[in-house]
Amino acid sequence: MALDNEHLQQWIGNTQEQTDILTPAPVEAMAATLNRADMETIPGTALPPLWHWLYFLAPAHHDQLAEDGHAKKGDFLPPVPLPRRMWAGSLFEFHHPLSVGDHVQRKSTIKRIDIKKGRSGELAFVCVHHQISDSAGVAISEEHNIVYRDNPPQTSASSNSTDGKTADKEAQHSKTITPDPVLLFRYSALTFNGHRIHYDRNYTTRFEGYPGLIVHGPLLAIFMVELLRERMPEVAMTGFQFRAMRPVFDINPFTVCLCQSSEERVELWVQDHDGLLCMQASAQVTAQGPGSS
Repeated sequence: MALDNEHLQQWIGNTQEQTDILTPAPVEAMAATLNRADMETIPGTALPPLWHWLYFLAPAHHDQLAEDGHAKKGDFLPPVPLPRRMWAGSLFEFHHPLSVGDHVQRKSTIKRIDIKKGRSGELAFVCVHHQISDSAGVAISEEHNIVYRDNPPQTSASSNSTDGKTADKEAQHSKTITPDPVLLFRYSALTFNGHRIHYDRNYTTRFEGYPGLIVHGPLLAIFMVELLRERMPEVAMTGFQFRAMRPVFDINPFTVCLCQSSEERVELWVQDHDGLLCMQASAQVTAQGPGSS
């Protein structure tokens, strides 16, 4: 499918502003989903990194949804005419923690749109810059990268391929997780994510050519950060970036891994049951300051 790059470039600079209140209920529900019995949800509690994804939801009216369950494109996001959409990765700077009860604002801007050629055809990468602020100023800066691609041929087995690379380092800490449809449903519900690849097995396997339901990219990122928080409670994250490399499906367990490469840098990754890299990440850390949590 030939993409009209000149037309898509017109969306660069498009902005969207939202406000929200970091109410306790989503935090409590997320803690239950992750089995975090120790998580407090009273006002003033620091929001864990990446849990801001529970907020700034934009519920589209049901008649404004595309076949894949996402809101139709062409309003804020450019109208990329490719059917498959995935979260390719993100890059964060954490300036100061958000807290439960905060009144917050988010300004989102389309930063760039790149058209590339991949093995399966044309790819469109859309980078969205988010700036999240509270009463003290900017708390989080995020670059969210979305990739759009065509559906594979019906005979293609690329989604279930054993091609890939393994981690080039040994994990100091790891945790194996067995995903299931309930976990994926609960995270979809918490983030009001209607993307059918996370809960509609018939659609996912028949129309998008995947062998099973796909574990959300941001949920994998949260599992990595939660492993860091669990194993290294003495540090705080000042930066984090991750890149999706291959899908993780609900038909097999996956393992979240951590290796500290220096005093200020931690390498994290997700590998599937065959040991192949599915997501790669790094975190910039610093010693917790007084009063940090």
